[in-house]
Amino acid sequence: MDKKEIINIVLSRLSLVIPIPETELIYHNPYELLISVILSAQCTDKRVNAVTPLFFESFPDVESLGASTFEEVFPYIKSISYPNSKTKHLIATAQILVEKHQGRIPRDYDALLKLPGVGRKTANVMNSVLYREPRMAVDTHVFRVSNRIGIAKGKTPLEIEKQLTASIPENRIPDAHHYLILHGRYTCVARNPKCGECPLTYICEFYLT
Repeated sequence: MDKKEIINIVLSRLSLVIPIPETELIYHNPYELLISVILSAQCTDKRVNAVTPLFFESFPDVESLGASTFEEVFPYIKSISYPNSKTKHLIATAQILVEKHQGRIPRDYDALLKLPGVGRKTANVMNSVLYREPRMAVDTHVFRVSNRIGIAKGKTPLEIEKQLTASIPENRIPDAHHYLILHGRYTCVARNPKCGECPLTYICEFYLT
């Protein structure tokens, strides 16, 4: 089988155990998704979801966040990883959105990348989740699962992103992103992967070797 055939099997099998491929971040609009994704860098979605309700209650839009101070924002996210830098990024991002984008979250990929705290992964998540664009966000789970199974091999997230994007049909990329994340989060975990519960062992390079 070639790589595209293997990927098709992977996605088909994972669709049986992950019937709803969607983000576990809780959000109600593009602003809330952007903030949540920025906060989720090197942090769990569970932890992010625990702090965002109070955060959004105090800063319900970009205008209120952009007008806030470090001292006002920091207490809400102090339990998140890298709270100092993320506090600065959130405020600066909100100010840019107010000044240059009329308070709206831009869909343009390059415009997203110019926001503080927004890298390729965050921009890819935004456009994939909100607009189902064929962009593959590679986090630690997607990186690990892809390398283990053998559907993409690389030493950097960008290498994995390019290979997956080239091998997966465009209309399946948004769902594939979530299949791989959720499989890595709950089954193909970093330590002691649950191979006994995995539907992919018969084609997984890691398991077979």
